Amino acid sequence: MPDATRTAPSAPTPGTNDTATGVGVGVGVESRADVFAPPAAESGLPTGGVPWEELVTAALLGTDRRPSRSGPSAPATSGHPASAPGASAGPTALLDAAALHTVRRRAALLPAVGAAPPVPAPADPRPPLPPAARRRLAQLLADRSAPSAGGRRGSAPDLTELIPQWLALAGERGYRAPAEKLPALLDAARARTDLRPRVLSFAGPRGLWLAALNPDWRFALRASTGAHRTATGSPGEIRRLWEEGLFAERVALLGAVRAQDPAAARELLAQTWSAERAEDRLMFLDSLRAGLGEADEPFLEEALSDRSRNVRSTAAELLSALPGSALARRMASRAMTCVNPDRTGDALAIAVEAPHECDADMQRDGVTPVPPSGRGERSWWLGQLVEAAPLSVWPERFGGRSAREIVALPVADGWEAELHAAWCRAAVRQRDPAWARALLGAPSIPPASGPGTASLAERSQLLATLPTAERADWVAGFIAAHGLSEAFQLLGVCALPWAGPLGRAVVDALDIARDAGSYPWSFSGVMGLAERCLDPAEADRLEVLTATQDEPEGASPGAGGYWSEAFRRLVSTLRLRAAMAAELTPDGTTPDDATPEPGTEASPEGRTAASGAATSGRDQGAAAPDAPGTAA
Repeated sequence: MPDATRTAPSAPTPGTNDTATGVGVGVGVESRADVFAPPAAESGLPTGGVPWEELVTAALLGTDRRPSRSGPSAPATSGHPASAPGASAGPTALLDAAALHTVRRRAALLPAVGAAPPVPAPADPRPPLPPAARRRLAQLLADRSAPSAGGRRGSAPDLTELIPQWLALAGERGYRAPAEKLPALLDAARARTDLRPRVLSFAGPRGLWLAALNPDWRFALRASTGAHRTATGSPGEIRRLWEEGLFAERVALLGAVRAQDPAAARELLAQTWSAERAEDRLMFLDSLRAGLGEADEPFLEEALSDRSRNVRSTAAELLSALPGSALARRMASRAMTCVNPDRTGDALAIAVEAPHECDADMQRDGVTPVPPSGRGERSWWLGQLVEAAPLSVWPERFGGRSAREIVALPVADGWEAELHAAWCRAAVRQRDPAWARALLGAPSIPPASGPGTASLAERSQLLATLPTAERADWVAGFIAAHGLSEAFQLLGVCALPWAGPLGRAVVDALDIARDAGSYPWSFSGVMGLAERCLDPAEADRLEVLTATQDEPEGASPGAGGYWSEAFRRLVSTLRLRAAMAAELTPDGTTPDDATPEPGTEASPEGRTAASGAATSGRDQGAAAPDAPGTAA
């Protein structure tokens, strides 16, 4: 028995510290305290031996500071006199006694009831990925592009930036995710929130089934519970989730119900509105932007009296987006008392008289009384009134003139910048393309002297209200006139892939910047956008730009090599995107299409994915120690 106790699988090896002060032995025993934990009902040895708690205390403090007495149940061990009955236990005897406890407890274990296997993964009727596309997905998820030396990106494409585009293409073609890649997809979505909507759509029902088996992937359940319950649940289940679910689940549920039945979502929100926290009311109210209509006006009017200022402001913003709402009429009446035609001169102008106070009614309608630092009160109030007024009132106010003609009128007393900025915000809020065109002006006009705002951020918001093709043409004209230095934000609102004129304008501007000897790092953001947004068909035309040119006089040292490297990366990325699209087309698959998808043979569906879930969670913690009274 003494030899058996020393070689028991759970018995720790004595530490190398011979002084037995607890530095070596104590730490060794402490790290295995979970293995030697006694049964819940056992406070000591029934045979009168040393209690387990005393052994643990001696191990933690060290046998020199807290000697332990080995009891009658610990027989003497050959070669270890310290373990004789009644002797003071040293480090070796202490570990022998701990091993004896463990062997005694394990000898009395009873078999445990086996855990029930998970329910089978649901079927996914979508077609499988072509083999070439499946291999491409594995490459993108593994990110096999090695970083270049010296911090340079090199000419290899950045695979991680192409994952969203690949997922969008696969979703458009209606493919299902390979079962063996679901763990890697969910891990990628966990790390990058921008990937989550596309990953969850691509993963489908199998992805949700797998996410339920790993706590690290619970975000997928929170994000999809609402849509799932809305599609499959009864009204009682939907109401129960709304009343008892987590906040993220409730937000997802409200959005899903709103997408199917706006009135039902509004009624669901009204049931618990008075009991919600202010920050929750704000988030729920914001979900009404989708499908906003005149039927929402009574609920939003009541929200104008909410206790929270942020809730009142959001309700007022939503109501002002409804030109026929009572709030929009009230704000129009106030705005027209401040902005009037001025016919005192030779030509028509605009006269502005900003409000002198912000009364209680204005504050109830969402006007914030206290301006930001550096803004005057009257100009701050004026901007809010004009922003919330329907743009349709101004043509009638100015004799039937169009938006372009009204914007071109002179504004008296230096109010032009404030008035035009408010009209810009109104055009964005009301999604009015006619006013957006008028306030943007011609793309060749410098922003500082244009008819609307000089802010590129506000200009990009105005551009977002225009049709896709018109938006691309305007940005192409802006780049041709002003270059790329101010176009980065404007490019971000253009549809993908960039239209031909826009793509050519960007490439021509990059070529001009290279010929001028500019720093290539100054255009790294635009170059990154071009890699993701240019039409892949432009790759052959760009090949000529990959050659290293002689650096002009006064150019940045080494700029030519950097430009050549950047253009090579651009061309290789475009060709990779073209290959990705071809691999995802049904007629672009490789001859080995007949190869069955891993995980779909005779084994049950989802077995490979479940194995991946177990593998992913394997490192979350060590195996649990043997529990008293059960066997692993």
